Amino acid sequence: MRPKTLAEVAQLTTGGDSFDGCLANFLDEFYAAPTAKALADAPTLLASGFGEIGRVQDAYLAATAEELAAAHKFPVPTWTTADARRLHRPWFASPLAALRAVLLLESPAAFRARNLFVSENALTRA
Repeated sequence: MRPKTLAEVAQLTTGGDSFDGCLANFLDEFYAAPTAKALADAPTLLASGFGEIGRVQDAYLAATAEELAAAHKFPVPTWTTADARRLHRPWFASPLAALRAVLLLESPAAFRARNLFVSENALTRA
């Protein structure tokens, strides 16, 4: 199943599917037909089942929703502002210390606001 909403990304991840794969499939679906509905429903929190990586994924889903909403002039879903959708310590998409400065500079605003540091093209699909 290709998720059409961020809530479905979390649901499939909880069921054992790859978060990265589900998010990539969601982005393909979203870019083909962008709708505010795809972002509106709050995804299930993944932290309870996946620990620290689940916290990162919860923040990532919120940042994704906020970035996509802003890019398409949709209202930002209220669920994205929950404290559970923010990290208390920085997380970097690469373990290489040499790349941290680049990620600090490139990371889109919604990701930086949640202490997630990713490349500027984190939501880009080829």
